[in-house]
Amino acid sequence: MTSESPAAAAARLTGRPAGGERRLSGTLAEAVLDGGRAVMVKQAEGAGAARAEAAGLRWLAGAGTVRVPAVRGGDDRWLVTDRVATGRPGPAAAARLGRDLAGLHAAGAPAFGAPPPGGPQDAWIGLAPMRNTPGQDWPRWYAEHRVLPYLRQAVDSGAMPRAGAAVVEGVCDRLPELAGPAEPPARLHGDLWNGNVLWGADGHAWLIDPAAHGGHRETDLAMLRLFGCPHMDLLVDAYREAAPLADGFAARVPLHQLFPLLVHTVLFGSGYAGQAVAAARAALAA
Repeated sequence: MTSESPAAAAARLTGRPAGGERRLSGTLAEAVLDGGRAVMVKQAEGAGAARAEAAGLRWLAGAGTVRVPAVRGGDDRWLVTDRVATGRPGPAAAARLGRDLAGLHAAGAPAFGAPPPGGPQDAWIGLAPMRNTPGQDWPRWYAEHRVLPYLRQAVDSGAMPRAGAAVVEGVCDRLPELAGPAEPPARLHGDLWNGNVLWGADGHAWLIDPAAHGGHRETDLAMLRLFGCPHMDLLVDAYREAAPLADGFAARVPLHQLFPLLVHTVLFGSGYAGQAVAAARAALAA
């Protein structure tokens, strides 16, 4: 980690004096730029993570649908964005987010696994490395680049028993038949759990900390459901009004949750391995 303070980094990257530093964690702080603008200053914990996040935020903003904090500056170590004033989640904001997500996904991507323009191929999802390798066939790409890499890591670390790994491998073998109708690559947030949704004081939902890439649009929705999201049913209903989902979407939710559950198994250990195996069994039973 660099010895530079968050306020000093914010000043250097924005070209404006900064003060009022308030540490929120070891890697995140608030600061106030000259003129009164409050910003968040985030220190990257992995090589290229700040650059990947900045590129992802700009790519999501470029769709003109979802709200994301504006990027005010960044380099390989630091990212400076606007601070979002938070409020409480409400049904209108959730429904609006559903419609906005439909628009984001429809903005598309060049391929499954395509990184945002200017973003590195070797990116991150949370604290886990995530390689963005483009592909045109979603079932094959999802198995090769989103499921199996994390499954291998989980087995190698001892977090995933080999019997459980065999169940997940069975899902990969059957992905072409489990995946549902073919979909074009969607522009994904990529790490869309409720903790990365800020319910703004302005009545809108704001998205932060993306692991943006081209993917299957059902993955963002399944990840939102994984750890709970306020007014989730209203959100999905509004999404479906704007962009109908293929028949069988609900049955495919565990299939799309397999990726984040395996990432959590790698990062946090065997407590998530059982959930990943349960999701694999549900996907096979769909």
